[in-house]
Amino acid sequence: MVSFLFYFCRKFQQVSKFKTKFIDFFRLLFPSTGIELIVFLFFLVVYGYLGSYISIHHKIIFDARIPWDAYFSFDNKSIVMTGGSFERHPLSYYFFNWIRELALLFSGGKMDGNFRFALAWFSNIAVSLSVLQVFKYLKNIIQLPLFISLLLIAFFGSFSTTILLSFTPENFTYTLFLLTLFNHYSAIKLKKEEKIPALALAFSGITIGGLTVTNIVKVFIPVAFEKGLFKSWKKFGNAVFRGFFTCICFILLYLNRIDFKYENIFSKTNEQYEKFSNVNSTPIWDMILSYFFGGNILFSNFIVRDKHNMKGYDYKGIVMDVYSSWIPYIFIAVLLVLIFWSYYKNFRNKLVQVLMISFLFDIVIHCILRFGLHTSYIYGGHFAFVYALLLGWLFYSYKDSPKILSLLFAVFSIMFAYLVTNNYLRMTEFFWFLNTYY
Repeated sequence: MVSFLFYFCRKFQQVSKFKTKFIDFFRLLFPSTGIELIVFLFFLVVYGYLGSYISIHHKIIFDARIPWDAYFSFDNKSIVMTGGSFERHPLSYYFFNWIRELALLFSGGKMDGNFRFALAWFSNIAVSLSVLQVFKYLKNIIQLPLFISLLLIAFFGSFSTTILLSFTPENFTYTLFLLTLFNHYSAIKLKKEEKIPALALAFSGITIGGLTVTNIVKVFIPVAFEKGLFKSWKKFGNAVFRGFFTCICFILLYLNRIDFKYENIFSKTNEQYEKFSNVNSTPIWDMILSYFFGGNILFSNFIVRDKHNMKGYDYKGIVMDVYSSWIPYIFIAVLLVLIFWSYYKNFRNKLVQVLMISFLFDIVIHCILRFGLHTSYIYGGHFAFVYALLLGWLFYSYKDSPKILSLLFAVFSIMFAYLVTNNYLRMTEFFWFLNTYY
């Protein structure tokens, strides 16, 4: 009888522990306080109104005749139907099968306005949750005053990246959510000096790397900063095991996706690299500033171009051009100064190191290797949130210096005002394009 009670208590404790983790996960994922709920609902309503209007009155979110490049080089129809190219987005095929089927369920099996509406709202929820994760990081990890946290997420929420992804059914949309969630989760673990469990690491690697293969590297960055990792063979061996386990799970799923025809990976990867890295129509320095650093935050000039779907249908596409005024260049230069200033001031902070190394990884891919540099304004879902978080760490580093804090706040306020004004005016131009052609 005693042994039975002992067994029952142990099982009950295990169930209780699982229940606690389950509840903690939902608290991490969704709003857990009143202010978090307000922040989430605010962006859900604002982005929701934008996406709903576009999906109901225009066909640009999804048009079966237009596979790619209707706006800003996004491949909406191609992504929704196939998940994108397998060598870059190996597991997104399965993910977008679920997205597509859920949207079709809502629209009664038709790819009409209701279908577009559902796709837009899925994107809206993902981006609103991404903004929420950034807010939670600022409030709970950095522990900034509420007013500054709200300003920073308003700043982040006004980026061209978050505005566009809020109604765009693309890999970048859901990658933004997964990366902000993982960075928040890993920051909690590092702050508590705990390790990231093997299953959590594997799940993160499969989902984040499955949507965009290169991003799987970012999953391993926080592991390198776990306490005592390089001082204990046991801890180091455990980290290696977790990394190996994650890689094996990901590789097996990747190979299963392509029926284990691994030679296709190398040929297609080389083909994609040649296609997306050899565009020399614009000076490299201007593409780096206007597209990579700038276009993900501050809309630049728009160009309308003639497109065709290779099957006899012609349509119009809109893309970003380089900046035509010196003011946006000054804006981006000041922002980069603030970002690297934050990195310098918080160099010994492992949470800041995680963010910056992740950001530098994207800089290497797009600015040094030049992959997709000419359209790098669409890749903001991979790194745009880093700006807000590093700015948050900069404010934190001067919390005891009122004069410098006041200067930072003044500079930030000017930048915020310009960002909102610029992006609002550019969005009116985007709606002119929609009204004229879609």
